[in-house]
Amino acid sequence: MASFLRILGIETSCDETAASVVARHEDGRGEILSDVVLSQLDEHSAYGGVVPEIAARAHVEALDGLVEEALRRADVSLDEIDAIAATSGPGLIGGLIVGLMTAKAIARASGKPLLAINHLEGHALTARMTDGLSFPYLMLLVSGGHTQLVLVRGVGEYERWGTTIDDALGEAFDKTAKLLGLPYPGGPAVEKAAQSGDPERFSFPRPMVGEARLDFSFSGLKTAVRQAATEIAPLSEQDVADICASFQRAVSRTLRDRIGRGLQRFKQEFAHLDIDRALVVAGGVAANQEIRRTLQALCIEHGFRFIAPPLRLCTDNAAMIAWAGLERLAEEFPADDLNVAPRSRWPLDKDAKTLLGSGKRGAKA
Repeated sequence: MASFLRILGIETSCDETAASVVARHEDGRGEILSDVVLSQLDEHSAYGGVVPEIAARAHVEALDGLVEEALRRADVSLDEIDAIAATSGPGLIGGLIVGLMTAKAIARASGKPLLAINHLEGHALTARMTDGLSFPYLMLLVSGGHTQLVLVRGVGEYERWGTTIDDALGEAFDKTAKLLGLPYPGGPAVEKAAQSGDPERFSFPRPMVGEARLDFSFSGLKTAVRQAATEIAPLSEQDVADICASFQRAVSRTLRDRIGRGLQRFKQEFAHLDIDRALVVAGGVAANQEIRRTLQALCIEHGFRFIAPPLRLCTDNAAMIAWAGLERLAEEFPADDLNVAPRSRWPLDKDAKTLLGSGKRGAKA
């Protein structure tokens, strides 16, 4: 399919309400015509984390207005839109219901096809919109809900090489910040405190380092932080800074080992192909400068391009959902039935083994 296409995207999987219009030109180039995101940070900061019920109510109140604003900024009418794409999972079920039901209503009323998008696929394909990247490549997703190393072979073709066996990295940052009395969101707060800290004061563990499997673990590191803080309580401002710096250093060294092994595996698996090797990083934790420096140095060492889309496209947004829909349309994937249901758990790699068990909602990880 080589024609010019425009899609309206909707994202409500967590605590950002977002709508976007994205175009795909005949040459495959992507263009963001509008990108509207409403953060709920103020609503959740008092609780030290996202409250699902509050998030869902905020989506209900804001989404219709954001869709209208996205169309207005793109200077297009609904009649000029080719399809509606909405996040169908994984995420908080209340928010997913709001976004997907809104998309269904728009699709039904306008007669446009509906595309139910995996949120993780949105992250996985963003670099193709921003950097024109070709398949295959590696993606590291590091956010509050996910820590995964994924081989992206093509649209709809994903192979999970590593995932967290307990906490996601962003969750570990948030819990560390809460333990130390730092504000939410924890990632930026920990990074800021670490700037004036001594990263060598505390010798925190580097979970999974040295293991051949490419999975991650951050629960033990979080426990070590709690023990260190308890032993020297009450904490001074310098104590907090030193703990944050030492925590961040342990995370960076852990990622260096885990991702380094992943890059080596990629080189071995595709040694027979003359390809542009690339590591794509997505998710809010990708904003951490020490982690970026670690990954950039790794890429130089292994001969990879380091690609981090603009931060607004690394965190939750609707442009990536619209683009994933465009990629699927271009590959002539069928539209989804209006009976499609939201899924709070939805592994990107359908063949990946379950590490944390499963239930009615599907595999945990």
